[in-house]
Amino acid sequence: QVQLVESGGGLVQPGGSLRLSCAASGTTFSIKAMGWYRQAPGKERELVARIINGQSPNYADSVKGRFTISRDNAKNTAYLQMNSLKPEDTAVYYCTATRSSNYRVDYWGQGTQVTVTS
Repeated sequence: QVQLVESGGGLVQPGGSLRLSCAASGTTFSIKAMGWYRQAPGKERELVARIINGQSPNYADSVKGRFTISRDNAKNTAYLQMNSLKPEDTAVYYCTATRSSNYRVDYWGQGTQVTVTS
């Protein structure tokens, strides 16, 4: 079992930055990939960024060049650095992990709210 706890969300002005953190516990050695999803009001949940063990990260086109996903294995923590934030980035952000061979998400954090507004 893997448990994920997110932190770092909040309210920020357009053009600002936030860093989300995701602390993983449990059988973290077996995690094959971690990622960040987001869900805005009235929209489907979408994949924002994903990093598979031993590979380069992948990003949604809407955040490419602005967001960076990373992992600190020693601390069992994943991060999402968000720069040049836009109002359309407003959403609940979820940390995810998988131990499945097909990389389908099987663990979710509780979500953290990110609001970008003046």
